[in-house]
Amino acid sequence: MEFLQELFRLYADRSDDFIQYINRHLYLTRMAVMYITLVSLTVGTLMTYSKKLATIVLGATNFLFTIPSVALFGFLIPFTGLGVRSAIIAMSVYGALPMIRNTYVGLKEVSGDVIESAIGMGSREWQLLLFIKFPLALPVIIAGFRTMVIMVIAFGGIASLIGAGGLGQPIWRGINANNHTLMVAGALAAAMLAVTIDLVLNLIERGVRKLVYGKAEGSA
Repeated sequence: MEFLQELFRLYADRSDDFIQYINRHLYLTRMAVMYITLVSLTVGTLMTYSKKLATIVLGATNFLFTIPSVALFGFLIPFTGLGVRSAIIAMSVYGALPMIRNTYVGLKEVSGDVIESAIGMGSREWQLLLFIKFPLALPVIIAGFRTMVIMVIAFGGIASLIGAGGLGQPIWRGINANNHTLMVAGALAAAMLAVTIDLVLNLIERGVRKLVYGKAEGSA
């Protein structure tokens, strides 16, 4: 009980600091998510037209995902320096895999009968992609987007190690100063941020599934 009182007191006394931490964390997340989404949708779509490209990209992203975060920062810092730029690049690399994979899988799993019917009705390739494949693949793509966003938020906690700020800052300061209250305050704020965004994305995903697959599957 005493610890909780200290925790709430810390939030009250340092509310301005925590607002800054949250805003920086959201900025890092927003930038990484934007880059990942643009690249993943483009690459994932191109992969559906080339099996060789799909093999190369999936292999490369799986390999990059196995690199420890600290090691990745070590590779980036000599080229992009300390701070926000390196953090966003690293967050983008780690978050790309689920988005690329789900874009590719979602587009590839569109029913062949639907595609043949659209072609038979005179649909061109760009019309097939924009008005048939993407709408039907959207639930799978959004599921990958949701996973990607949570991964990026979680990875953002490590970004403070290279001076990028965010909610990792109070965590690492708490560890270095042996201040358990500060450490828990940062970790709890990061967890609540991730949970809140995940709940919102879950509602969006369910709504899209109902639109595409119908009520039965959306409520399953």
